[in-house]
Amino acid sequence: MARPITLFTGQWADMLFEDICKKASMWGYEGLEIACWGDHMEVQKAVDNPNYIKEKKKILKKYNLKCWAVSSHLSGQCVGDRYDERLDGFAPQEVQGDPDQLRNWAVEHMKTAARTAQKMGCSVVNGFMGSPIWKFWYSFPQTTENMIEQGFQKIKKLWTPIFDEFDRCGIKFALEVHPTEIAFDFYTTQKLFDVFEHRPTLGLNFDPSHLVWQGMVPELFLREFSDRIYHVHMKDVAVTLDGKAGILGSHLPFGDLRRGWNFRSLGHGDVDFEGIIRELNNIGYSGPLSVEWEDNGMDREFGAQESAEFLQSINFSPSQVAFDQDMKTEKK
Repeated sequence: MARPITLFTGQWADMLFEDICKKASMWGYEGLEIACWGDHMEVQKAVDNPNYIKEKKKILKKYNLKCWAVSSHLSGQCVGDRYDERLDGFAPQEVQGDPDQLRNWAVEHMKTAARTAQKMGCSVVNGFMGSPIWKFWYSFPQTTENMIEQGFQKIKKLWTPIFDEFDRCGIKFALEVHPTEIAFDFYTTQKLFDVFEHRPTLGLNFDPSHLVWQGMVPELFLREFSDRIYHVHMKDVAVTLDGKAGILGSHLPFGDLRRGWNFRSLGHGDVDFEGIIRELNNIGYSGPLSVEWEDNGMDREFGAQESAEFLQSINFSPSQVAFDQDMKTEKK
């Protein structure tokens, strides 16, 4: 089970697609998880222009790279969120400032992302779903159970037509469980699957970093939702509570060393990656291990290459033999 090691291009969208392909190949990656923003993948062009996907595949082949998944985190966030001006940065200028038009654009963008994945020969679109109730996570002013239920039902209403299109394309959607999402921890993920009646279209893009800083054990998350792990992000995080810093981040920017936690390059934080590999072996996951590189305290090109090398050193397969069985003494 040699899982491919890929690089998520979301944090590299300031580069041209061919430039990040060249660098990723040089650093030792086997493929890319392509972000559907910037120059990397324009989904409308992908479905309208038959030469667009051909050119992307040509560039990937030039650098001996493959693509198993595309990602549409930004438009997905716009589908389910309550509008505020921060969402305008994720959407085209013509819909900015108009909550209804922005959401309509996001819904269509997600449907088009599924068609794009189909044309790319991928099986998964990773992303976010947004949440109309994230601001209610701390129940003050008091939040009723009915308000939470209404929020989950709104997500179901908004995303069901999108998932219908995913089904028509034969594509799965992998939600990255994450703060600001409708599912941000174990129990909200469990509830989301229940609300969607365990529809197979909806699965998970497993990212341990967002679980560790919340105090969860990623391996248990994998074990509980083993049949819904459609994609895996590799990202590290360091929790550095010092008596002053809190787990909520203190409104300090990422990378500020006063924060109670920060994302780190692989192997420089608190994530037990070997434990995760062992659990992935146990559940039979053979898809990509995709590096989502985020570390404001380290040069990103140094970190990206080091992360590829780190994963190569621990990307082991399960044993094909049981060391304590079929042991026979030599006959004399």
